[in-house]
Amino acid sequence: MRTGKGELRHFVGYAYMKQTAVRKIDEKTSMLILAGPLFAEMLLNILLNNIDTMMISRYSENAVGAVGNANQMMTLFVLMFGVIASATGVVVSQYLGANRTENMNQIYSLAFIVNLVFGVFMSAVMFLFCRSFLSLLKVNDVQLPDAVTYTKIVGGLLFLQACYNVMVQILRCHGYTRVGMIISLVMNLVNILGNYLFLYGPLKKLELGVAGVAISTISARIVALSIAVAVFYHYKIGIISPRFLLPFPTKILVRMLKIGVPSAGENLAYSFYQLVLLSFVNAMGPVATNAKVYASTLMMFSVVFSNSLAQATMIVTGHLVGAGREDTADRRVMKTLFTSLPVAVGIATLNCLLCPLTLKLFTSSTEALGLVRQILAVGIIMEIGRTINLVIIGSMKAAGDVLFPVLVGMLCMWCIGIGVGYGCGVALGIGVAGIFMGTAADECCRGMIVLIRWKMGKWKGKAIVRSRQ
Repeated sequence: MRTGKGELRHFVGYAYMKQTAVRKIDEKTSMLILAGPLFAEMLLNILLNNIDTMMISRYSENAVGAVGNANQMMTLFVLMFGVIASATGVVVSQYLGANRTENMNQIYSLAFIVNLVFGVFMSAVMFLFCRSFLSLLKVNDVQLPDAVTYTKIVGGLLFLQACYNVMVQILRCHGYTRVGMIISLVMNLVNILGNYLFLYGPLKKLELGVAGVAISTISARIVALSIAVAVFYHYKIGIISPRFLLPFPTKILVRMLKIGVPSAGENLAYSFYQLVLLSFVNAMGPVATNAKVYASTLMMFSVVFSNSLAQATMIVTGHLVGAGREDTADRRVMKTLFTSLPVAVGIATLNCLLCPLTLKLFTSSTEALGLVRQILAVGIIMEIGRTINLVIIGSMKAAGDVLFPVLVGMLCMWCIGIGVGYGCGVALGIGVAGIFMGTAADECCRGMIVLIRWKMGKWKGKAIVRSRQ
């Protein structure tokens, strides 16, 4: 019997992939093995953001708000890359759980190349129209030049993040969560060294300032992508090549879009929503903007524990659902939720109590300190809803139930979040803390809705692939 070229390509790639045993992930997989490295990775990422903010704040207070606004805007574009990246995580997890590995190279190649092409396009848009985007956010004239400079450099090469997002999803689904931790450590070192050189070291005489910080960020991302690709091939997970896209796998792309568009849609809606809230804050003046940046930086510590458990549970859920073991997945998800809730709230409370000390790392402004304390107090309530959303919504996506979170998110964010945020923060004059009250109300209402849906079992029966026993 003759073998077609397309079949031969898949066979060669499949044989290459089988040289290394696929890590088995099920309910017996230790959460420490999966969540531990994710937790460390997120802490390192927070450290990266904190060091950025600390170094920039000591260089210039205005630069803090400028970079904060630029990063908030670019987050929206990064989330667009999540359409394919998030779908990659769901598809790969379920296919591995169902023991359907013969088309994995095609999935890897499709995800990487599509995100690369889309990333280059969005990078061009960011570079050309960043000033217009930042103006829509009402960035003040003092911070606008630095924000534009930072966005042109980092945003113009944003496709690096698009490619990295796909690679790290593939590695995580195969159980190599420790790789992300190592990459984050290396990124921190590269970024810290670059910031030092441009802001305080030998390259200070170039007077690049915020541009130097942007160059450091890009250098770190290049290193991160290089390591991720090297690990992918070192462990012989698969092959990424345009030849696996001939003929073009339209059916697989459509399937990924059906998963990725609603899944990323919920994150995109959240990012748009945060941009609207940020425009409210910017209108309150530079001090309020800086306080928002400082508070958001400190609040990252509250979410890191539950987020790492949620992402690890998402991987396990995808494998269990792909294997047809939905009841087992349900028990694992609820165990994660009951473990992460008290820890997240405890960290948020501690964060609020310690902020007079921790905020001194970033600024000596007493006015900013008062605003940050108010925000972090509201953040204690917000963490309850946010933890539920991280765990439940992530698991719903892994199970294939991707549309409902988007609809609920749209309703809660744009009706409750914007309504309460504007009402408390602007109309009642509470200020930036009032804006966060809207976010807290949104997170808690949305959390209750998705938790009820999960317990009703509406997510069951939505797997994208059947188990091959």
